[in-house]
This record gives sequence, structure tokens and C-alpha cells, in this order.
Amino acid sequence: MQQLLKIQSELKAPKNQFNSFGKYKYRSCEDILEAAKPVLAKYGCTLTLTDDIKTAGSITYVESTATLCHEGDCVSVTAQAGIDVNRKGMDIAQSFGSSSSYARKYSLSGLFLLDDSKDADATNTHGKDEISRTDLINLAKKLPDDKAIAAIKAINEAKDITELERIANRLNQLKTK
Repeated sequence: MQQLLKIQSELKAPKNQFNSFGKYKYRSCEDILEAAKPVLAKYGCTLTLTDDIKTAGSITYVESTATLCHEGDCVSVTAQAGIDVNRKGMDIAQSFGSSSSYARKYSLSGLFLLDDSKDADATNTHGKDEISRTDLINLAKKLPDDKAIAAIKAINEAKDITELERIANRLNQLKTK
């Protein structure tokens, strides 16, 4: 689709947000949408975002799809984000909403080829297992230091979703002890 190539070339979504804890700049889903709307209008394209709730092993996640259409021709990109219903300081609706925003941000970033090379998320795989890694690392951080270090190393070295599911099961066992 020629319009997508033009949009990818023109769209600029600067990182206007700042994470004071991690000391890095980032862009939100809303930042991307704000930057995209005038360029979409310029090329007569529509953009839709949809979410599906799924599970992989014991991990619940949201899979968001960004779909760009022009005159019946459509292109879609999906991304996932884990949902932690026990996230400290959030009720269940906020937890789902936060995960949805995160997954939507990465589906939009993939669709529009937004560069995250200097973002703290740049070391993530941004693939199907990214969310599992993120959630698992957060879970591992709650373990005593020696176990947390070993768990994070195993998570980072896991080669596929099956290995990550095995690690998730082990972490959940440790969490309940």
C-alpha cells in the first residue's frame, strides 16, 4: 500500500514523555495517535485499534491490533502486553487499560516503523514473548536477591514462549511459598 509507505516516511512522533524513575524519554500511545491523525487525513486513510484478551500458560495478556485502511486495502500489525490483575496501586480496570495502552503503542510503532532505539524498551524483543518477559522479570524482582538474579538471567536467556511458560510456573510456585 503506497499510502502506508508515505505515512511511515512522514510521521514524526517525538518522545515527549519523561519517566523520572528510569530517567528516560518515551512516547505514549496517545502521542502516536496525535501525530498520526493529520497524516492519515492527508492520505485518506483510516486507522482502527482493537484488543483481544488471551492467555499463554498462566499469563493473561492483551493483544492489540492496529489496522490501517485505504479504499478497502488494509494492513495490520499486532503487539501484546501482559496483564497483572494484582498490580500494586491499580484496580483491575486500570490494569487492563494500562496493558491495552502499552500493546497499542507497540502495534502502532510496528505499523508506522517508529524507532525506539534510544528507549529503555529497546532491549526488549518486541515479539510474542516480550510481554511474558516483562511480567516475569517484574515477578522475579519480588524474590530474594540471589533468586531474583538467577531468575532474571533465565528469563533473558529463554529462547521461546515454552521456556518462558516453564519459568512462569516456577516463579508462581516460589511466590506462593
